[in-house]
Amino acid sequence: MMYRYQLLQFQIRRLGLALMLPVALVGAMTFPTQLQKATAQTPQKADQNRPLYIRGKVQEYNSKTQVATVRGEVELSYPARGIQATAAQAQYFTRERQIVMSGNVYVLQQGSNSIKADSVTYLIDEGRFVATPKQGRQVESIYMVNDTQVNNQAPGSAPATTPQKKTN
Repeated sequence: MMYRYQLLQFQIRRLGLALMLPVALVGAMTFPTQLQKATAQTPQKADQNRPLYIRGKVQEYNSKTQVATVRGEVELSYPARGIQATAAQAQYFTRERQIVMSGNVYVLQQGSNSIKADSVTYLIDEGRFVATPKQGRQVESIYMVNDTQVNNQAPGSAPATTPQKKTN
């Protein structure tokens, strides 16, 4: 029951974020254009930049290290990859091309698959998440699996497994 409440709460926040995003990128502060240079899983040309939106209560950008840090009720949206996330803190490492989210992280992919963890690193170029729990805890992932292939097997294909009678 608690999970449904959190999902509903996240979807409501996401709707509010979706309505707000065209108006302002990352609240009142806009990071340098490097924040918008996240590539998709397939190669893209330099003129095909895709926006990554990060919103929170406090934001910093270190131009020497090229690291953007956002703290406090962080909401992340990467529409090109269908990713929405919430966390206590997020850091975008432009040189390493990765996003590190920490503190009660919840990631929703394509509106169905999700990850809950204490810390999640998203490797942009690989399109891969690495989730780690608090010590002594576990990470939770929910994936939507399409079972229609199992139920609608092609004629002549072998069934998955069938129980066999033992003969003595």
